[in-house]
Amino acid sequence: MNKVFSKPKYLKDVPFHYCPGCGHSIIHRLIAELIDEMNMGLRIIGVPPAGCAVLAYNYFDIDMCEAPHGRGCAVATGFKRSQPDKIVFTYQGDGDMAAIGTAETLHAANRGERITSIFVNNAVYGMTGGQMAPTTLLGQKTSTSPYGRRADVEGYPLLITELIASLKGAAYVARNSLATPAKILAAKRSIKKAFEVQMQGIGYSLVEILSPCPTNWKLSAIDSFKLLETRMEKEFPIGVLKDVTKAKEEA
Repeated sequence: MNKVFSKPKYLKDVPFHYCPGCGHSIIHRLIAELIDEMNMGLRIIGVPPAGCAVLAYNYFDIDMCEAPHGRGCAVATGFKRSQPDKIVFTYQGDGDMAAIGTAETLHAANRGERITSIFVNNAVYGMTGGQMAPTTLLGQKTSTSPYGRRADVEGYPLLITELIASLKGAAYVARNSLATPAKILAAKRSIKKAFEVQMQGIGYSLVEILSPCPTNWKLSAIDSFKLLETRMEKEFPIGVLKDVTKAKEEA
């Protein structure tokens, strides 16, 4: 018989603590598969700051280091500069990257740090009680915007990935979604490309992944995945925003 499924070597055999329907477990799986397939297990370092994935070290059987909230790119920069042969990635949520960590992230990208960021966007502060995040959609109700987000009060959803793509030091920037199996596979390809860009020493790479949060969206898991396509992808269009390797190939 052909073997069609196996647990990635670098994903520990422990149950996830994430809520049913959460996208973090899917993204963990994608990263672990790539660590196996790209033979990075002994070279890779993960940096998860505070957020829903603060306990990611419980699931990845690789070197991991916690970072203070928002400081993932700063900590990852230290690892990469001191050990340039390592593959270093941050794993950050929208509250982390698009709020408290905006400065660290933008400046790391602008410097062209040879690190990779996996940015999980579920448009809400998931771990701390479902508060409004910089990426919360207009009209979206949260614990701190009970009547829905209003542009004239809280501003518009922050397109942090577009900001990063505009920086000269950013080499590869993409946005993906977990809405369907096909889009999940596309997300895996983007993460692989981001790691390859880092290995080539070209510059900073970022993959944003639109992910459901059934608990704080107050929806079923099925409806949460549907919302990714009906609302999230319209506000945050998926696709490759920047790829300097293509420009070099075409030159």
